[in-house]
Amino acid sequence: MDNSINQRPSVKNCHVCQGARFYYLFSVSDYRVVRCDDCGLVFLNPQPSDAELARIYHAHYFLGSDTDAGRQTVSELKQATARFYLAEISRYCGSQSGQLLEIGCGDGDFLVSAESAGWQVTGVEYSPDAAAKARQRLKNGDVKCGELHAAQLPTAQFDLCVISDVIEHVRSPLDFLKEIYRVLKPGGALFIATPATDSWSARLMKQKWMEFKPEHLTYFDRQNLQTALFQSGFREILVQPGWKILSFEYIQMHFQRFPVPLVTPGLNCLARMLPRSVRQRQRQIIASGMMVFSRKAALRPSPVLSVVVPAFNEANTFGALMEILLRKELPNLQMEIIVVESNSTDGTRELALKYRDHPRVKLLLEDQPRGKGRAVRTGLAAATGDYILIQDADLEYDLEDYDGLLEPLVAGRAAFVLGSRHGGRNVWKMRQFTGQHSLSLFVNLGHWFFTTLINVLFFQRLRDPFTMFKVFRRDCLYALEFECDRFDFDFELLIKLIRKGYRPLELPVNYRSRSFKEGKKVRLFRDPMTWLKALSWLRFQPIDPMKVVEQGHGPRLSEKTKKAEPL
Repeated sequence: MDNSINQRPSVKNCHVCQGARFYYLFSVSDYRVVRCDDCGLVFLNPQPSDAELARIYHAHYFLGSDTDAGRQTVSELKQATARFYLAEISRYCGSQSGQLLEIGCGDGDFLVSAESAGWQVTGVEYSPDAAAKARQRLKNGDVKCGELHAAQLPTAQFDLCVISDVIEHVRSPLDFLKEIYRVLKPGGALFIATPATDSWSARLMKQKWMEFKPEHLTYFDRQNLQTALFQSGFREILVQPGWKILSFEYIQMHFQRFPVPLVTPGLNCLARMLPRSVRQRQRQIIASGMMVFSRKAALRPSPVLSVVVPAFNEANTFGALMEILLRKELPNLQMEIIVVESNSTDGTRELALKYRDHPRVKLLLEDQPRGKGRAVRTGLAAATGDYILIQDADLEYDLEDYDGLLEPLVAGRAAFVLGSRHGGRNVWKMRQFTGQHSLSLFVNLGHWFFTTLINVLFFQRLRDPFTMFKVFRRDCLYALEFECDRFDFDFELLIKLIRKGYRPLELPVNYRSRSFKEGKKVRLFRDPMTWLKALSWLRFQPIDPMKVVEQGHGPRLSEKTKKAEPL
């Protein structure tokens, strides 16, 4: 038996969330592929030994390196992709110059393109042969051979770090990202290109996916890679489809090196039918990955929770809510309370003004009521915490559920949590109005109808998408625009987060519905019409976060609304 097999390092805890519940999926060669049951990260366990990886990363590891013609073709494609990446990085950063670091630079195709574009470049490359070739091709840049931690780069030196098809190769992704955090300047940008397990090719090919290789140790999806970045100190995270510049000839070459049943022979057959000019033509296509942009952020001594409290005509419960909130203690979390008071007529504003000087309260006063959604959006724009929780002022929800809702976010198992009122066995318990059984049935049937509609339109399996208890990382809102003012904002927030790539985790919470006589503000006929309208445009409206970044960093309020007056 090969002794290197006995030297394979085992992974005891998930790289992202530190969970220990792994589910075996299948094997690649004789390497086990497992998935973390908590955050969904897929990885090899145990990992190949150093000796096995050294055999994999031979001198001809890079595709097309066997012949001069192959090397030339691959180099042209990589430089075309590099120019595309640089253009996207410029859209995100708003800059086209500075100190650039590329980790895993290979033969230097990206560095050559970046240097030509005006960047001062440095590369780090594990392969001695590739590092030597890259060094020869650069005019002024430098390439260091070895792993990142061994390069001993100065702290806070670089404006931009690029890792293209690299992070899936490293043994400890979080340690790797934290070292990148160290060498970046404050506000420095990080660009990642990597395969994604929620890409179209991964979903289609399943365990035959071409990215499942022994040297690929970790496989991220859009959500758990953002969590890894968040835990490593990066914010303003933006994920885009993984476009690359490829040719049919290159794709065929890839599947010859890494055969896939049916796909490889199909491509070989098609290649014999296509003219050479068609086979070699460069095309921009979505491959199997994602492009991820982020920035180094200042670290806090301890994370902060922003509780957004929209308040309008809630004098009966507002004071009690605030006293409970101000007494609430959360382990290892500080709390800021953002009250948005919408010029109530029942004395709520006077109650709110009592807290204007409290150090944990940020009070925002609207000159007129414009709807709950508008008030929540105002609060979101003022929030500075790492996590956000929306809390109505009517005490329908139990504040004792905060700990359970926040735990998956803090642990890294989720980015977006819904407190489900349908979390228990009795799915009809939500709205029980005393002496109004017909009204209770009508409202619950409406809930079922709209829940089903959302699940069908957006391919979800949610039980309570309308819950007020929406808890998420503030960074999830980055580069999103919001415009709904009434209760349709619940739809807008949920669906835009889903379309941005976040999977809601539903957890059961305690709930006591107040009746319309007690002050419930939903209008039984007006509001459902706004919900239907919102669902129609939310389903088909394009969402382009990169465009929002270019225009001004999100989250943003609609231009048609005015900001509340802070105190």
